[in-house]
Parts: sequence; C-alpha cells; structure tokens
Amino acid sequence: QVQLVESGGGLVQAGGSLRLSCAASGRSLEVYYVGWFRQPPEKEREFVAAISWLGHWTYYADSVKGRFTISRDNAKNTLYLQMNSLKPDDTAVYYCSADYSRADVRTHPDYWGQGTQVTVSS
Repeated sequence: QVQLVESGGGLVQAGGSLRLSCAASGRSLEVYYVGWFRQPPEKEREFVAAISWLGHWTYYADSVKGRFTISRDNAKNTLYLQMNSLKPDDTAVYYCSADYSRADVRTHPDYWGQGTQVTVSS
C-alpha cells in the first residue's frame, strides 16, 4: 500500500513556474514507479510524467517535454513536478500516482493522491 498527498497547486500567470510536491508513505517505496497525471476541465485524465523511485528511469508526455521536470527526494519520500513556461492549456487538477509496473504507472496506476488544482491565467 502507498499513500500519496499532493501540495503546491495554485494560480500562476502564463510563462510562470510552479512546483508540485507529493508526499509518499508506505512500505518498500523503492519498488514503485511514481508519476503525475492531470485532468483539464471537462477532459479526460492524461499522463504527464513518471519516474522510478530509485531515479534510473523517467518518461514524459510530449506536451510537457522540455518544460516540466519530475524528480524525487528519497530521504524525504517526496515526489516533485517542476513546471516551467506554463501555458493556459496546463490548467488542470494534477494527481500523483504510483504503481509496481513501469507500463501501468503511465496508463492505469493502482494508487492515486487526491489532486491539487493548477490554474494558469493568460
């Protein structure tokens, strides 16, 4: 079992930056892959980025490559999403996620946080 709690959402102007955090707790976190999804208003939830808990592997959606960076701090059991050059299209509820599988963490992870709202104004 993994418990995930996001924080750091808010309102930011286009072109600005924001860093999301996700505090993870549970046993044997090192065996998990963790990541971020987002759900824009009136749209389906979509994959954003993922990383292995040990940090050897990362993967990004094309829409955020070069702008977003996923990272984690093992000592703090915390996952981060640094978001730069934000656009109004990045407005969404952002969810932290986790799964044992590298494939599933990008498609249908088993564990989810409660979400944090990010709003980018034009």
